[in-house]
Amino acid sequence: MVSMKDISAVCGVSVATVSKALNNQSDVSEGTKNHIREVAKQMGYSPNAMARALKTNRTYNIGVLFADEAQSGLTHDFFSHVLDSFKRTIEDKGYDITFLNRGVKGVSRMSYLEHCRYRGFDGVLMACTDFYDPQVVEVIRSDIPVVTIDHVFDNHISIVSDNVGGMTQLLQYVYDMGHRRIAYIHGVQSSTTQARLSSFYKNMELLGLEVPAEYVLESPYRDTESAARMTEKLLNLKNPPTCILYPDDFACFGGMNAIKERGLRIPEDISVAGYDGIRVGRHIEPQLTTLKQDAKAIGAQAGEKLISLIEHPKTTIIEIVTISGSVYPGKTVGRI
Repeated sequence: MVSMKDISAVCGVSVATVSKALNNQSDVSEGTKNHIREVAKQMGYSPNAMARALKTNRTYNIGVLFADEAQSGLTHDFFSHVLDSFKRTIEDKGYDITFLNRGVKGVSRMSYLEHCRYRGFDGVLMACTDFYDPQVVEVIRSDIPVVTIDHVFDNHISIVSDNVGGMTQLLQYVYDMGHRRIAYIHGVQSSTTQARLSSFYKNMELLGLEVPAEYVLESPYRDTESAARMTEKLLNLKNPPTCILYPDDFACFGGMNAIKERGLRIPEDISVAGYDGIRVGRHIEPQLTTLKQDAKAIGAQAGEKLISLIEHPKTTIIEIVTISGSVYPGKTVGRI
């Protein structure tokens, strides 16, 4: 079995330098690190996880709490890309991930916090979950480093999409295309929903547009059937909207189906716009107009901040990091 001592002999450096290089310490030059890592790889060196944990008091394992209400798991079009970016970021730093749950095979049912202790997680990422669940709050109140996505807790780092700015951009685009009767089917109550909804009302007011009560409806995120029913309600109005905004791209697909079943054309007869910017939206006909969130930046920032919190707890600034998105024009919003 290859040891650090073996690697140091080949590289002509001390064992301490090899250790620092393999652990990505800052007091070793990048050139030396790369050389030592390449030699270690060629020699088939594999660090002993248990020995490293004893030495560093870390397991290099991060828990991920991800459980959206639709139970879509890693098929969730937007968050799957966020988690992929997060995973790549922490793996580059030598960490692994384990999905956090309340049941471990061979062990009686346990709480999220008990699972964290059982696995010895160095930190936890929370995304797309019920942040008001008492067991989630229990983890938040523990001494385990936590970073959240799209939800803000006091004294914790949060990575959030610019939902206010995103809705502002999307609404301005629709307005610039000539639309004045704009409806909004928003998601169920959450901090994300509230931010987008408030931005919708505020910007409609700034643009001098009225918002009839019947133009604002609620539908669960990623629920195509519910979105289709809400779309039917809007189409049945005496004075229907010329453009409908949806809580997310997936829900928008349900609305588009309802519109097409009426024999109406998109965008010639009515326009629609989604939110998230999932890849499949660029491969349908017509291409979906949407607010494209930067999933890669969100995941990368979450990874960077969580590792910083784990490795440098005293100097890491507790902050809310806001990631901006951009309008993807597509072809589902027509010009009036």
